[in-house]
Amino acid sequence: MAERSRILFIGGTGYIGKFIVEASVKAGHPTFVLVRESTLSSPAKSTVINNFKNLGVNLLLGDLSDHESLVEAIKQVDVVISTIAHDQLYNQDKIIAAIKEAGNIKRFFPSEFGNDVDRAHAVEPAKTGFATKAKIRRAIEAEGIPYTYVASNSFSGFFLPALNHSRSGAPASARDKVIILGDGDTKVVFNKEDDIATYTIKAVDDPRAVNKTLFIKPPSNIISSNDLVSLWEKKIGKKIERIYVHEEQLLKNIQEASGPRKVILSICHSLFVKGDQTNFEIEPSFGVEASELYPDVKYTTVAEYLNQLF
Repeated sequence: MAERSRILFIGGTGYIGKFIVEASVKAGHPTFVLVRESTLSSPAKSTVINNFKNLGVNLLLGDLSDHESLVEAIKQVDVVISTIAHDQLYNQDKIIAAIKEAGNIKRFFPSEFGNDVDRAHAVEPAKTGFATKAKIRRAIEAEGIPYTYVASNSFSGFFLPALNHSRSGAPASARDKVIILGDGDTKVVFNKEDDIATYTIKAVDDPRAVNKTLFIKPPSNIISSNDLVSLWEKKIGKKIERIYVHEEQLLKNIQEASGPRKVILSICHSLFVKGDQTNFEIEPSFGVEASELYPDVKYTTVAEYLNQLF
C-alpha cells in the first residue's frame, strides 16, 4: 500500500472539521491541525483538543494572520484541508499564498462543505457567502493549485433533528405538526457528518478527484420534505399537520430576520425552494459522486438517521 498523505487541517476544531480530522487519523494519515494559542487554552475547545491529543494528532501553533507559521506548517504536509468558519472564508487567500510559497502541496481542499456554489441560486445574505467561496475557487484555479471541492450538501445533524422551520426536515419531537418550506416537493440531500468526513478523506489520495468537485449524493439520502415527513409519520405511527411556508412568505421572513437566522433562512431558500443541491446533473468535466467512487463506504441513510431520533 502506498504511503498515505500527510494532511494539515486549518479550522480543524470547528463543527465539521473535528469529524474530518478524526476520519483522517482513523484512515492512517499523519494528521496535523493548525491551532492558535488561544484555542489550546480555551475551555470551550478543551474536549476537542484532548480528543485530538488522544488520537495522536500533531498540533501545530499558528494563525491565518501569521504567514510564516502558515508556510512552516504547510511545508510539513502533502495536503491542506480548510474547514474554517463562514466568517473567515475570505481569509483563505492567505492559505493560497502560503501554499504557493511552500511549493510542496499536491492537493488543497478549501472550506466548502455545503452546496456547490458554482450552481447555486441564493438570495442575500447566503448569496455573498457563496460568492466568497466561488472567488476562492477561482483564485485556487488561477494559481494552478491542485484542488478538490467538497459539495457535502446538508448536514443531517443540523437539519434532521431541528425543531423549527429555519432548519427544515422532520423534527424529532414533531408529533402533531411540522413547517415545510416551499411546496415540499424539492429534493434535498442529507448526509451524516461522519460520512461526509469519510468520503472527504477517501478523496485525498484519489487521482479521480483531482481538480473536481466531490459531490456527496448517496441515492438513499436524496429526499423531498414531503417524503421526509411521510417517512417520519410511518415511524411514529400517526399523521402530522403540514404547514407550508411558500416562497413569497419565506423571502419576507428573510428580509425581516437578523443575524444567524437570516443566514440560515437564506440558505434554506436555496435548498428547499430553488433545489440547488439536486437541480443539475453531475458532469465528468467538473465533478464526481462520492458514493459511486467509494461503494465500499456504508453510509447512514436518512431512514436510519431518523431511527436515532425516537
